Amino acid sequence: MKVLIGEFVTESNANVPDLCQITDYDIAFGEECINKMQVKHVFKHERIEIIPSIYANAGASGVVEANTFKYIEECFKKSVSEHLGEIDGIYLMLHGASEVEGLGSGDHHLLKEIRKIVGPYLPIAVSCDPHGNLCNEYTDNLQVIRSYRQSPHTDKEETYEKVSKILCKILKDRINITACYQKLPLILGGEQSVSSDEPVRSINDYMDEMEKDPRILSVSWHVGYIRHDCPEAGCGVVVIPASEEDQEYADNKCKELATYVWNKRHEFHYTGLTAKPNEALDMVLKFEGSPCVITDSGDNTTSGATGWNTYILRQVLETKDLKKSFLFATINDSISYDQLRTLNIDACHQINLGVNRDELSKSISLNVRIKSFGDICRFKDNQVDKIFGSMILVNIIDTNIDIMIANTRQPIIDNNQLQHLNIDWVMYDVIVLKQGYIFPEFKEKSKFYVMSLTMGATPQDTSSIQFKRIMRPMFPVDNI
Repeated sequence: MKVLIGEFVTESNANVPDLCQITDYDIAFGEECINKMQVKHVFKHERIEIIPSIYANAGASGVVEANTFKYIEECFKKSVSEHLGEIDGIYLMLHGASEVEGLGSGDHHLLKEIRKIVGPYLPIAVSCDPHGNLCNEYTDNLQVIRSYRQSPHTDKEETYEKVSKILCKILKDRINITACYQKLPLILGGEQSVSSDEPVRSINDYMDEMEKDPRILSVSWHVGYIRHDCPEAGCGVVVIPASEEDQEYADNKCKELATYVWNKRHEFHYTGLTAKPNEALDMVLKFEGSPCVITDSGDNTTSGATGWNTYILRQVLETKDLKKSFLFATINDSISYDQLRTLNIDACHQINLGVNRDELSKSISLNVRIKSFGDICRFKDNQVDKIFGSMILVNIIDTNIDIMIANTRQPIIDNNQLQHLNIDWVMYDVIVLKQGYIFPEFKEKSKFYVMSLTMGATPQDTSSIQFKRIMRPMFPVDNI
């Protein structure tokens, strides 16, 4: 048996001013594609041969440029067509929240084009992010689709393994099934659906119990994505039957799950403490203890924002008699970075920090001293997995404010990244991160944390976002 695999991941934020280009993607083919997709061991154990297509991952970014998507899609279509006579199934990792310039959902378009090639019956299994948008047409083209349970997404590898194992079972047992899907008139932001908090914790427990049923292979809840306006936006649930005979049963269980989630619609809330920017800063200044964390939720780079807003920095600089020490991790400004990168440690220089694209990214004239240089990396198993860009740690002269000035918008989400840079963030009174919900390691070590409801590319007030293309009525945009 043979399975074709591939990945297309883009979390497209329409509020980001620049299009997502081909240079924003981590692209791989052949054996490198197989290794990056992290399911090789499953198919090897089942003695199923893998045929790689393309691995294309841009993470959270802007709307995908049309020719960029066309290239990626053509790579998929070419590999599927070339191997059509030998493949028994397809495994894909699709985020679910791609938006392509002038086209709409790239995920949906890609799957539709693949189905045109392989026909209606070849089994296709998809692992996805819960912050992706589904629709009936999309899920009707799939035998299996399952999203991560956890947000933040600490169970990615577990989900990849589970979905690929289900695909192996379907192929070996010749099971003819279709994913059961139910859309909900409910739209949520990611910061309202943290899995360690209610009601998501109870929803996950409910799904875990459903999966103990021998007539069910998989159950998942898809939160949806709100950062681009589209007809597919909104929550949904998916149930995968164990056999063709269980299809109607699974459809009824899917409706039960949808009702369960819907009945909890008034319980969704921001996890932890949230406050307007002035109140958030005042809270950490008054808190007796350290370290504290402020998350700059309107400039959340984990949801596609640029990371270049200087708003909170300007707040701090305007504070009189500032006694607490601050670390900003990071502010994305490649021009300021380039002005400093050839200087030596302890060198002093004047910069205008901020890209001046709008009021939020307004530049500030600063006299800074260079403290250190380093790379911003992604870690896997405590080892460097990928280098995204670089940063320079500077101190604003005559203050206790340090800033990591970066040439990338990639976020700081775990302590490994800072340890690699020899930065001990717990020695600061306050760290300001470009996140929405706080990531686990920062939550664990902070004495106090607050999500600052700043403006920017990732605003948190869902009911205030001007949606034009979503299904209506939709809670909480509409009072259902």
